[in-house]
Amino acid sequence: MKTSRFAWLRSITAGRLLRPPGAIDERRFAALCTRCNRCIEVCPYKSIKPAGITSIAGAGTPVILAREIPCYLCMKCPPACPTGALEPITDKRRVKMGIAVVDEKTCYAFQGILCRTCVDECPLTEEAIHQDEMLMPRVTDRCVGCGICERVCPAKQPAITIRPREVVT
Repeated sequence: MKTSRFAWLRSITAGRLLRPPGAIDERRFAALCTRCNRCIEVCPYKSIKPAGITSIAGAGTPVILAREIPCYLCMKCPPACPTGALEPITDKRRVKMGIAVVDEKTCYAFQGILCRTCVDECPLTEEAIHQDEMLMPRVTDRCVGCGICERVCPAKQPAITIRPREVVT
């Protein structure tokens, strides 16, 4: 009984962690990551943190908490990984950490307040997120999931969040 419950808990948390750029699919990532912390050490922004001991999806494995410190796509972490859990990527446009999702109920723009903070701060200007003809933010499939938009959102609870997605290798 405990084993199946634990497996169920793993399944609902799998893929919900925002991994560093270049992370391979979650199952292989968990198997390859040795928790050496090299990716954490080379991150100049301190964006990458070890998952806590209560993390079901891998205590000590590298995660990014976008609302605290997003990934600024410096691309220093993939080559630091000795095991291949992070594949080398040099073009930040090829990163697939996740995708931004706008909550229309809490987004200032959808409430009639002119706000373009997420659009202005996106490192992939006019590619990953743009304003439509009604000045509403629209996320495209070019979004890499870095989390900068989530971090800079002026709403108390961010109206734009990153939904982690598995990297397709």
